[in-house]
Amino acid sequence: MSDTRTLVNPAQLNRTLYRAALILVVVAFTLAFLGPLYLLVTGGLKGTTESIQTPPTFYPHHIEASNYSDAWSRLNIAHLLLNTLWYAFGALAFQLVLDVAAAYSLSKLRPALGNAILGLMLATLMIPAMVLVVPQYLTVLDLPLIHQNLLNSPWAIWLPSVANAFNIYLLKRFFDSVPQELLDSAAIDGAGPLRTLLSIVLPMSRPIIGVVSIFALVNVWKDFLWPLLAEPDPTRQTLNAGIYSLSLGVPENVLIAASAISAVPTVIFFLIFQRSIMSGLTAGSLKG
Repeated sequence: MSDTRTLVNPAQLNRTLYRAALILVVVAFTLAFLGPLYLLVTGGLKGTTESIQTPPTFYPHHIEASNYSDAWSRLNIAHLLLNTLWYAFGALAFQLVLDVAAAYSLSKLRPALGNAILGLMLATLMIPAMVLVVPQYLTVLDLPLIHQNLLNSPWAIWLPSVANAFNIYLLKRFFDSVPQELLDSAAIDGAGPLRTLLSIVLPMSRPIIGVVSIFALVNVWKDFLWPLLAEPDPTRQTLNAGIYSLSLGVPENVLIAASAISAVPTVIFFLIFQRSIMSGLTAGSLKG
């Protein structure tokens, strides 16, 4: 039977349809992710009446760029930004020390019931965060054993963020890939567990430590409910909670501009470190 000739090669047609479908999917997801950011930024450029108009306008008919400067000054965003940086980097410091120690112990020191402890840690990831708000608040209100009230102090933000089961799991998974021969060689040379961790394991773990650091900073930055409860004083709150607390009497368009300002650092942070995030998440083996 002779081959049937057509104007369009079926294989070429399939490739064209595949590329067209791929482009449509990529465009749809791009619009889904960038659309809210576009509406947020342009909403801060609208006048008061236009910002509450129904249905909303797709673009500002009369641009009022002064909304951003008004939001910066009226909501004291510079001070709230410093608060957020203080809480975020403090939480990062505690997480790097305690989560790295916990992951290294579970991975290389192999304590008794280590697998059971890890399983219980991972089980906490199945609990919705909202369920933990009340017991967590009661804990910082009257810290067990020492009976200290941690409200309106940085410890109310730092301590709950320390035991991060997801970060411990990421670190342990990476530590598991470190060859045991390196640790045995260090032990033969007289290095103890702490010296081995500081001199051998941590220098090899920069990718995953970078990922954990990014997650720690972003988690504190984007959190809203807990800083609002743990820091009742608006002057001590994080950026998102402080904007909400100081929003009384502030026009809608100025609040939208303030929300856009608060989103800028995390977007820039992700764009700068996206390669580090992906490389750290996929780092689980060592090249010889």
